[in-house]
Amino acid sequence: MSEPIKNRYDFLLLFDCKSGNPNGDPDAGNAPRMDPEDMHGLVSDVAIKRKIRNYVQLAKGNESPYSIFIAHHGILNETISIAHDKAKAEDPKSYGAIKGKITRDQVELARQWMCRHFYDVRTFGAVMSTGKDAGQVRGPVQLTFSRSLDPILPMDLSITRMAVTDPKEAKEAEDTTEPTQSEPPYQTMGRKNLIPYGLYACQGFISAHFAQTPKGTGFSDADLSLLWEALENMFDHDRSASRGMMAVRSLKIFKHVGTDTNPDQKARQAMLGCAPAQKLIELGQVVEITKDAAAMKADGVSVPRQFSHYKIDVRKERVPKGVEFIERI
Repeated sequence: MSEPIKNRYDFLLLFDCKSGNPNGDPDAGNAPRMDPEDMHGLVSDVAIKRKIRNYVQLAKGNESPYSIFIAHHGILNETISIAHDKAKAEDPKSYGAIKGKITRDQVELARQWMCRHFYDVRTFGAVMSTGKDAGQVRGPVQLTFSRSLDPILPMDLSITRMAVTDPKEAKEAEDTTEPTQSEPPYQTMGRKNLIPYGLYACQGFISAHFAQTPKGTGFSDADLSLLWEALENMFDHDRSASRGMMAVRSLKIFKHVGTDTNPDQKARQAMLGCAPAQKLIELGQVVEITKDAAAMKADGVSVPRQFSHYKIDVRKERVPKGVEFIERI
């Protein structure tokens, strides 16, 4: 495995959704999530993490050290049990024998094995205290709920299907057919939720301290490069009619590098950071986004309906000393 990262990072991710549902709320009939006070759209952090996991699984074939712990159809307790078996096989002397309850040292060895072999555990952390306990991991990468820049307009549309589910429904349709109809009404009704358009902002934070081994996860520069790759490409392998057209529009990264002339002190600054996150990734600080009135007027709309209806300005002169600005998109 590569060495853990040595720098703190903060990043701003912008993505949009056109004619789709970016993140349905199961407690609201799968309607697009939104803030009821101001009608701004929301996308949960776990929805973005799911897409990152899916991309990594596709790109790396779900093989160690890039396996995915929280996987579709995965059984977590079975994986945790395997971690104990593997940790014992790798170092039977350190692991020792299980005499009744699993010891704290055995839990730690299983936790370390999980971090080495599972990308999402190294990145986001995980609760692995269920079943055969492998502890809890606080991941170095954390995300906020994404929030739309403007209010969204949730729409609940009716759809029809020219088929029925089973023969019983077909028989009922035939029995209720009027004599004037040439064929029974096999259409079944359904619903589809969407928004016309929304541009969302997501803030992310990466702590080098939570990556340091042995107590951290070991999140490395190679893992970090894969994270950027996943963020840029995650929607291209997550297409569905219900999500419409979703695309990552911008990824702005702030790498803390330090300012001190003393190498040790500079390394310490790089890990701790040289500026508060809100001074870097809050909109209006370094990155400013405004509506393009001329573009909207040319398209005959009064509210943004596509990405070109916004203007993004980066004020690099506002980047604090000791912070390196990286513009991926």
